[in-house]
Amino acid sequence: MTAVVVDLPRMAVRADALNSGLLPADFEQYRRELTGYCYRMLGSGFEAEDAVQETMVRAWRASDRFEGRSAVRSWVYRIATNVCLDMLRGRQRRARPMEMGPSSPADPVHLGPLMPENLWVTPIADNRVLPEHADPAELAEAKESIRLAFVTALQHLPARQRAVLILREVLRWQATEVAELLDTTVASVNSALQRARATLARTTTTEADSSDRSMDEGQRALLDRYVDAFERYDIPRLVTLLHDDAIQSMPPYAMWLEGSGRIGEWMLGAGKDCRGSRLIATQANGCPAFAQYRIDPAGGHAPWSIQVVEISGDRIASLNAFLDTSLFATFGLPTHLDN
Repeated sequence: MTAVVVDLPRMAVRADALNSGLLPADFEQYRRELTGYCYRMLGSGFEAEDAVQETMVRAWRASDRFEGRSAVRSWVYRIATNVCLDMLRGRQRRARPMEMGPSSPADPVHLGPLMPENLWVTPIADNRVLPEHADPAELAEAKESIRLAFVTALQHLPARQRAVLILREVLRWQATEVAELLDTTVASVNSALQRARATLARTTTTEADSSDRSMDEGQRALLDRYVDAFERYDIPRLVTLLHDDAIQSMPPYAMWLEGSGRIGEWMLGAGKDCRGSRLIATQANGCPAFAQYRIDPAGGHAPWSIQVVEISGDRIASLNAFLDTSLFATFGLPTHLDN
């Protein structure tokens, strides 16, 4: 599943739209930050792209009605919020395997059926949502706000509370701005924010804070050792790079593993077909990530999973392997490796 992107500059330019003084570029400059906003709202990279594209189309079609009483940015955020609220209406919330049941033994009998895409939180490439130009502190905060655990926790909130919390706590909008965007009162915004904070306090686990804000030299070396061990399939060595209580998840399966020993057992057992894989570094959800390519019987290596790696201190805290090859296109990754 991939989002269809319409090239707005090539859409028919209506005279009434031009009379408003707005051009497609006035909307397009907000695409990246809107994608981040919609991703936090929806928990899906695919749906976030679709929501932003729908926002752009609606904004362009309604541009003749833009009266200039608010900034263009506020206006497109209002449209994006309405798009997300429409998409969330009647939906079951997205989750991660760790919310769907207890950890399992390293036995494929516990894999269970493939979950539909609309039930699990999907990853997103950093370069689609993080600001291009930001100081280190701002960038660190932005990364924290797209961590898998935080995005999953957001899905516990009612849709409007979710919008309030993201706009106020993540994007730092004033309560008056949020009230105007949602056509409500400041008192209602503040009340929604208080309830949202309370819900997050109950649902957010220590896992949400397990990844350090920035990579240091030791952690970069840790990742180099991980890649080396994985590509050589030296599982005993790989296990030493994990925390004793490390977890491994494999959406779209609900099964997940807890403990470095179980992870090693899985890799040497049911996961043995990953032997000979190649990893290509990327970044997702504010974390280091790798595109895993398994040996293709026809030659070379074929896409298999996107691994989002969360680090705590000097070892790896979790390996999140998303077994959805359609993600590779959204990350701008090769569709095949020839060697």
